[in-house]
Amino acid sequence: MRRILPYAALALVAVVATPIVVAQGGSAPGAPDKSRVTAGTYAADPLHTMVVWEVDHLGFSKYTGIFGDVTGTLVLDPKNPAAAKVDVTIPVAKVTTASAGLTSHLLRAGKDGGKPDFFGASPADAKFVSTSVVLDDDGDEAKVTGNLTLNGVTKPVTLDVDFHGAGVGMNKKETVGFQAETTIKRSDFGINMGIPYVSDAVELEIHAAFEKQ
Repeated sequence: MRRILPYAALALVAVVATPIVVAQGGSAPGAPDKSRVTAGTYAADPLHTMVVWEVDHLGFSKYTGIFGDVTGTLVLDPKNPAAAKVDVTIPVAKVTTASAGLTSHLLRAGKDGGKPDFFGASPADAKFVSTSVVLDDDGDEAKVTGNLTLNGVTKPVTLDVDFHGAGVGMNKKETVGFQAETTIKRSDFGINMGIPYVSDAVELEIHAAFEKQ
């Protein structure tokens, strides 16, 4: 009986796994097809929307971190894409890096009540609100200008945005996805610690999925 059990267990695993393998076949639900986009208000999917930041460290290497759990809305009409509006909130307090020590330093309060080196304890959320959208001739790329509020400072920022895909997601909601890039100077937002050993320039790469409401 003991010899039979392992084989029976393997057979059970094979039976259970078969539908999963079948489900993984075919194609992804999203595709870079603009005709799939419909008008409406979309909400950011916080599980699949993130801001990846990158700085130069001592001139030797790049260092990367992530802001996740991004929330917000996108109002979109494919017949008038230049009228699109995006309003997203980035929880700075949830910043993630590969180093627990660095993450702790980013969120460390200032010494003796002074100014923190970076964001400080319990930092306010960052926010981006668009003010204009300019599309290229194909409609696959756009320059989205808006106001970025970070560390209590608001500055205009322009994102280079690419349409990534659209379709009906696994939760049966219409979904659209984009990726965007820009570069900001952290000194513009009062974050000066370590410059120039750690670069003032911060490259931002945004991956965003929005679900129709």
